[in-house]
Amino acid sequence: MEKIYREVGADGGFSFEPIVAYGANGADPHHLSDHSRPQVGDAIVVDIGCRHQGYCSDMTRTFYYGQVSDKDRALYQLTLEAQEAGIAAVKVGQATFQAIDSACRTTIAQAGYGDCFIHRTGHFIGQETHEAGNVSQANTQVVQAGQCFSIEPGIYLEGETAVRIEDLVIAQADGVEVINHYPKELTVIPVKGERERG
Repeated sequence: MEKIYREVGADGGFSFEPIVAYGANGADPHHLSDHSRPQVGDAIVVDIGCRHQGYCSDMTRTFYYGQVSDKDRALYQLTLEAQEAGIAAVKVGQATFQAIDSACRTTIAQAGYGDCFIHRTGHFIGQETHEAGNVSQANTQVVQAGQCFSIEPGIYLEGETAVRIEDLVIAQADGVEVINHYPKELTVIPVKGERERG
């Protein structure tokens, strides 16, 4: 992964230790890599980032291995809708970080998974991966132009599965800029020798 980063122009290494968590391991938001192997039907939570020109990047996507159940498909769609609601709530000079958190959290809670969203919605990022400031119920500050932070709602079913979708955004006076561009459509990674099924 670090080789790929350098090939596409990054000038530093990882901005944090990558997280790749299969199946039930994904329900630990800070899972440490181990020797687990994916099983068909597992969600794969991938949280990665690199450094470039002194700044950190960060992104999370959730994939599925071989196939995806109807339940996992619904959880994925719900998490994506929550993230989109959070991004839409970013309004310079008007919205608080608490309101952005609420936009994500309310979407998930209304579907009955409120207790399964177990962390803040986001964190500030810059020359450090986690800088002062966060997107949470505790932060009543109003969003200011130029602030860069993550929006990363998740649903964690202990012992079972998880889904998290994370992008970094920059608050702008005329809107919000999402600076991660990797697709967010649900993706099934084919088992070796099989064709992709969506």
